[in-house]
Amino acid sequence: MDTTVFAVVMAAALLHAGWNALLKIGLDRYLTASLIQIGAGLVAALVLPFVSLPVAGAWPWIALSALLHIGYNLFLSRAYQHGDLGQVYPLSRGSSPLIVAVLALLAGDALNLGQWPGLLVLVAGIWLMAWRGGHAHAPLNQRLLGNALATAACIAGYTLADALGARTNQDPVSYALWLFTVNGVVAALVITVRRGPGIFLRLGPHWRGGLAGGAMSMLAYSLVIWAMTQAPIALVSALRESSVVFALLIGYLFLHEPLPRPRLLACGVIVAGVALMKLA
Repeated sequence: MDTTVFAVVMAAALLHAGWNALLKIGLDRYLTASLIQIGAGLVAALVLPFVSLPVAGAWPWIALSALLHIGYNLFLSRAYQHGDLGQVYPLSRGSSPLIVAVLALLAGDALNLGQWPGLLVLVAGIWLMAWRGGHAHAPLNQRLLGNALATAACIAGYTLADALGARTNQDPVSYALWLFTVNGVVAALVITVRRGPGIFLRLGPHWRGGLAGGAMSMLAYSLVIWAMTQAPIALVSALRESSVVFALLIGYLFLHEPLPRPRLLACGVIVAGVALMKLA
């Protein structure tokens, strides 16, 4: 993989782990996820005057991605109710690269034989982290697993949609900014329907965190969208999930989650996968 694309995706991985950690800090995780998405939409909307409208062929992909992001927010917030950051994040993020690889293959964007070993090693490390890395009092359970895998399916779906949409648009920056603006509007509408208009009165003290998390989310995924126009979709999708290592460190340093030996071993496996992918 090109060094510039590699560095961009790694930066996106760090940013993504950072805003996901905010979901564990919020008292209401669905509300926190929605707030971050609305915040990202507000930040993106400020930049819209400086970019062009997406081409007509890109809008169906934006619409599909917006729908899949609704499912992503819902299932991810539910998963965090049944497990810690070190479990939910690896399961939900780490399961999606294999789904993306299959979907990308069907879309004509296949990996070559030299790229598969790195992807498989990285995914194996992520699953090892989730399987052996949780609290002793919070083992993997059906609700956690089901919601995490549903989150992974949504991630895979919107990842492929956004890659194809950005390539169709031939301007990943314009595509990303309009995508986040649309997602912010959709998130605001959905939360109004689910919680009522009065819910926004409760968000007053939290807007600063929502805007910060939204800006991190927007920048992280915008970098990924750009990278997917420069490199195979599945390769970028897998590499960005090295963010689980950053999530592990955030969980340990700031959320006081455990750092047992299996998690450290999993980190080593993930780093090996990243190295293989960089060399492919």
